Amino acid sequence: MKSPAPAAPRPVVACLFTTFPKPTETFLQREVSALLHEGRDLRLYSIWGGGGEFEGRPVVAFPKWKLATLLWLLPWHVLRSPGAVSALVRAALRRPPSLLNLGENLVSVAFAFVHAGHFRRLRPGHIHAVWAGGPAAAAWTLWRLDGHSFSAAGHAYDLYQDGGDGWLRGKLGPALFVRTSTDMGATTLREKGITPAKIHVIRRGLVTLPPLKPLRVGRSPLRLLCVARLVPKKGFAHQLAIYAALRAAGVRFEARIAGEGPLREKIACEIVRLGLGDSVSLLGHRPQTEVAELRAWADVLLHTGVVAPDGDRDGLPNVIPEAMAAGVLVVTSPAAATTEAITDGVSGCVAAPEDTAAWVSILGALAADDALCERLRAGARAWVELEFDARRNAGRLGGLFDASLSGKQPTQ
Repeated sequence: MKSPAPAAPRPVVACLFTTFPKPTETFLQREVSALLHEGRDLRLYSIWGGGGEFEGRPVVAFPKWKLATLLWLLPWHVLRSPGAVSALVRAALRRPPSLLNLGENLVSVAFAFVHAGHFRRLRPGHIHAVWAGGPAAAAWTLWRLDGHSFSAAGHAYDLYQDGGDGWLRGKLGPALFVRTSTDMGATTLREKGITPAKIHVIRRGLVTLPPLKPLRVGRSPLRLLCVARLVPKKGFAHQLAIYAALRAAGVRFEARIAGEGPLREKIACEIVRLGLGDSVSLLGHRPQTEVAELRAWADVLLHTGVVAPDGDRDGLPNVIPEAMAAGVLVVTSPAAATTEAITDGVSGCVAAPEDTAAWVSILGALAADDALCERLRAGARAWVELEFDARRNAGRLGGLFDASLSGKQPTQ
């Protein structure tokens, strides 16, 4: 009897990141883990930082000294692919909205020029740009140079900060598909001119759902948690005003803020000015193991997101469904896509961040009403189980890769 023929190796999918692995982007690490668990042959590239190894796979970094090789590589590319270089120059003349956006795109284009020979030899079945900023610029350039098929993912940062990436429509036009994790992102991509049939909403997820912790009896003082970068779009001025209003209303509480960012000193000073130093702690950045311990401690997760002056906003911060999965109650502002997970009175509570009276009323109820809390926790866990399974969602992304590898246009 003949032994069965060995399974054919799966085609290579090259994934381009800005920085990978990055401690604050565990949602990407979970997705890569889930894709590897499926048996995908992923090759990982980190354009801006990162590098090293992830789950036994090398992460190819881009040392910036390699930019010097453009002195001879760029003239060679001009001679070899004048049309591609001409298209790149025309795209560059469309002024992006910020210097940071310009720098990310240009460094990523340089990555593509430097690594074009590598990708020509590797011959990946598909290239996936994990961000629609720099990584999509690299994927677009590799497509122009050698015809590599590619896709991209659009995050809130790519779509909104400083009006969104300046080359977004041009870069994503030839992509086989564009993944986004929120309905809000899909709407914005359509508004920016991306073909609707190419847009696929695939949420992120948890590889393993944690056990639902029991509701803490006698929630006084109420334990409040915020896990967020200390940046304008997180609405910390409103959050501190809510803490001050809680104190004025006689609601006993303890609040912990885990995160780092440019507003740290300003927030610390405001905590002192409002006399909240004995109730509100700034913890700085905490690793995921400690964030999990904070979720075990907390009764309620607060998200006071706003649209920042530069247009930046959250999509659906992963800390929200992570808290929902663990049994932490969530109160959120309606900004951005948070209400795609939190339906007021069903899976959590929603209030405008400037309406401090509404927050005081909600938090007072969550401190006292066990039946309300259990109903919200059950609704939150049901949403997570349906929408936030990393392996199921990675399987959907993998299905799009398979369609691309077969030469078909991925369908909804």
